[in-house]
Amino acid sequence: MINRIDFTKERYELVEMLKLEGVIRSKLVEEAMLNVPRELFVPENLRHVAYADHPLPIGYGQTISAPHMVAIMTEELDVKPGMRVLEIGTGSGYQAAILAYIVSKDPRGHVFTIERIPQLAHRACIALKKARLGDYVMVVVGDGTEGLPEFAPFDRIIVTAAAPKIPEPLVDQLKPGGKMVIPVGSRWEQILLVVEKIDEKRIRTRTSIPCVFVPLIGKHGWREDTFSL
Repeated sequence: MINRIDFTKERYELVEMLKLEGVIRSKLVEEAMLNVPRELFVPENLRHVAYADHPLPIGYGQTISAPHMVAIMTEELDVKPGMRVLEIGTGSGYQAAILAYIVSKDPRGHVFTIERIPQLAHRACIALKKARLGDYVMVVVGDGTEGLPEFAPFDRIIVTAAAPKIPEPLVDQLKPGGKMVIPVGSRWEQILLVVEKIDEKRIRTRTSIPCVFVPLIGKHGWREDTFSL
């Protein structure tokens, strides 16, 4: 097996493909995906397929999402420089890195990300530092369904695991005028929802695409004993 060091060509070809397919639509998402080295966020034995457009296992029953899904969710989130973003489900740290690249263009921007599996949180921290984005991301170990009320409100919230319903604490922690992207449905199939908070009492929900994510485990998600890793 060839252990490649420079994946620039693969990264460029992937981004060009996603642009041609209409998945990447904005310059911000294009630039982020061109500049964040995805190979740092996959297990070493899978780095040779880091730019294949499908999910990859990262251990503990979790996956790094396919590049097209990362691009779709980032585009739907409509994240801008300077925003404060909450991510639920750090996983590999790649989605947080893409978001951090964008928000860090304004020094007020920051990403807060919650992971329930300590080993994955630790790995993500290392990868984010290697990608030179660690200063713009706070990784927290905990129940993501409860959010981070001590750092709320957030301009954007992204959930990278499948919820049975939209967790109320996350809606509460979203700024009026803010957006949340979250897959909602059954264990085996979901719809990606885009939630806009109109004001403190009202939200507007739009459906995006069908998708399949690992379950969102927590107090306001699925029960841990329902699924085995």
